Amino acid sequence: MAAPAEFLVSSSGQMSVPAAVRHRWGLTEGGRVTVIDLGHAVVLLPPGARQRLLSEALSAEEHRMFVATLDDPDLATT
Repeated sequence: MAAPAEFLVSSSGQMSVPAAVRHRWGLTEGGRVTVIDLGHAVVLLPPGARQRLLSEALSAEEHRMFVATLDDPDLATT
């Protein structure tokens, strides 16, 4: 696992994913990633990892119950 690093976000919201990560995730020609806003942190996931991560973390029913408890309308749409 690499050490944490800071990256510049442009005024239009763009951020570069480091080359080593793009290569490891098979994004050398570009592509899509999943962004999960946790409210206090943001998680970037490689293509296809979102469903696997969520299913390993909690069941669909547990996820629905968690989302129902959220007070933030932006987060409650996850």
